[in-house]
Amino acid sequence: MAQKESLLKKGNKSSLIAAIVNTIIAIVKGIAYFMTGNVAMFAETMHSLGDAANQFFVYIGSALSKKMPTDRYPNGFGRLVNLVLLGAVLIVGIMSYETIKEGIEHIIHPIESSGIVINLSVLGVGAALESYVLFKAMKEILHDTHTEAKGFAILIKSFAKLSSAKPATKLVFMEDFVATLGGVIAIIGILISYFLGFHAAEGIASVMIGLMMFYVVGKVFLDNAKGVLGEADDALEEEIGNFIITYPEIKDIQTMYAVKEGEDFHIEMKLEINPVLTVREATRIKDEIEAKIYDAFKGVTDVIIEFVVDDGVMNWGNNK
Repeated sequence: MAQKESLLKKGNKSSLIAAIVNTIIAIVKGIAYFMTGNVAMFAETMHSLGDAANQFFVYIGSALSKKMPTDRYPNGFGRLVNLVLLGAVLIVGIMSYETIKEGIEHIIHPIESSGIVINLSVLGVGAALESYVLFKAMKEILHDTHTEAKGFAILIKSFAKLSSAKPATKLVFMEDFVATLGGVIAIIGILISYFLGFHAAEGIASVMIGLMMFYVVGKVFLDNAKGVLGEADDALEEEIGNFIITYPEIKDIQTMYAVKEGEDFHIEMKLEINPVLTVREATRIKDEIEAKIYDAFKGVTDVIIEFVVDDGVMNWGNNK
C-alpha cells in the first residue's frame, strides 16, 4: 500500500487538478442541461465529462510509469503513460461523436431552449475554472521544459515550449485550452439563439465544440503512438552529441540515440576514442560524461556508453 501511495505522489499534478475541477464542472453543467435542455450545454457537459475521465486516467498512467524496472519488465514502465493516453483518447472520441451528432440534430430541428441566466452563469463559472486549470498547465509546461517566465510571458512561452512538454502535461493543456474556448463558443451560441432567434446557433456551437474535441483526439493519438513505438528525439541527440564531441579524447560518435520512454529519455551511444587511452582513463571519461549528461539534461534516466577504437573516419559531422 505504501508503495502505491508513493507512486501516486509522482503522478502528473496538473492532470489531477484538472480531473477534479472538470468533474465538478461536468456535474454542474449536467444539472443545468437537464433543467434547460440547451444543446450547447449538453456539448459542454460531454466535453467536461470526457476531460475529467481522460485526465484521471492520465494521472494514474503518469504515476505508474514511474515504477522501477523488474526482472519481468527490465526496460521499466516509462511507455505505460503513452498506452494509457492512447486508451484515454477513445473516451474523448466517443464524447466528440455524441456532441456532434446532438448538434447536427439540433441544427436540423432547432428548438428554443430556456434558462439563459442559468446557462450563462454555469458556462461563465466553468470557463473561469477551466482557465485556472489551463494556467496551471502552462506553468507545468514551463516546469517540464525548465523555462523561466513571469506575467504575460507565461502564456507566450508555454505555447512555444508545448511540443517539449511531458505527454500528460501536453494533454491537459490541449484539453483545457479547447475546453475554455468551447465555453466561449457555447456562450456565443446561446446569446445568438436568445437575442436573434436563430436557435440553430446552439447546434452549430455544439458541432464546433465536438470538432475541436476530435482535433485533440487526433493530435494526442499521433503523439502517443510515436511514444509507444519509441520515438527518437533528434534535437536532444544533437545537443548531447555536440557536448560529447568537445572532449579531446573522443574522436568521433558512431551512433547516438535519445529515445523517449514515456516522460523520460533513454540515451545510448557508441563513441570512438584515442587508442592510446588506458582502461582507467577510459572509465574515468565514461563516468564523467554520464554524470554530466544526468546533470545537464533533465529527464534522462538511463545512459549507456560503449567505447570503440577510432577508425579514422568521421561520422558525427557527416551525419548531422
